[in-house]
Amino acid sequence: MDAILKVDRVSQTYQAHNGEVTAIENVSFQVKEGEFISIVGPSGCGKSTLLSIIAGLDQPTHGTVCIEGEPVSGISGQIGYMLQKDNLLDWRTIWRNATLGLEIRGMLNEESRERTMKLLKTYELYEFRNKYPSQLSGGMRQRAALIRTLAVNPQILLLDEAFSALDYQTRLTVTDDIYRILKKEGKTTLMVTHDIPEAISMSDRIIVLSARPSVVKAVHQVEFDQPGLPPLQRRNNPQFSHYFNLIWKELNQ
Repeated sequence: MDAILKVDRVSQTYQAHNGEVTAIENVSFQVKEGEFISIVGPSGCGKSTLLSIIAGLDQPTHGTVCIEGEPVSGISGQIGYMLQKDNLLDWRTIWRNATLGLEIRGMLNEESRERTMKLLKTYELYEFRNKYPSQLSGGMRQRAALIRTLAVNPQILLLDEAFSALDYQTRLTVTDDIYRILKKEGKTTLMVTHDIPEAISMSDRIIVLSARPSVVKAVHQVEFDQPGLPPLQRRNNPQFSHYFNLIWKELNQ
């Protein structure tokens, strides 16, 4: 299967008050359609910067990012982006939050409304469509934010520490929910996280970055003896600790 996303020798250099700072250096990798890839690395190594470049929010100093062979030169409608906070608007109902991206992009029509309604029904938020964000739990809010992102039908989903604002118990439940939704929708996903267990529990592959200036230190194919295990069951699998110890060691070398 051909790669839907190619990151080719990407570098990013900033001008700081004390001189030039290189955040990312010669980073290359590919993502196949439908894959779930996690990027882990030390704090401040440029993980979020890399996502911004892929999303077209920032331009690399060197290198290219291509989606289906076409270079990314600005904000792309093929990409959906979820941040740490759900950023739901408190004065809009869940339905109006879910359709916000469609409104902004001028895509709100009968077909997109039906698709959004189907997402709300499939992922158990339909009965809450007329509620406001303050009336929902943290996990439900995160699901609503994901539906808002999926409503515009992106080919690639970027998650930037998307679950870090949740408490631990909610986070475990939400990762199971989000994983199920993304696999069912067949979305290609690239997730930045500082949480090694989260990366292992959700990913097909994990890219390990070094400290700044970050380079690709290792790439791990995550395979369990029982294919298709959801995140919570992966955490209880004996192979889980093998991957954790391997990645922990690489991050602390």
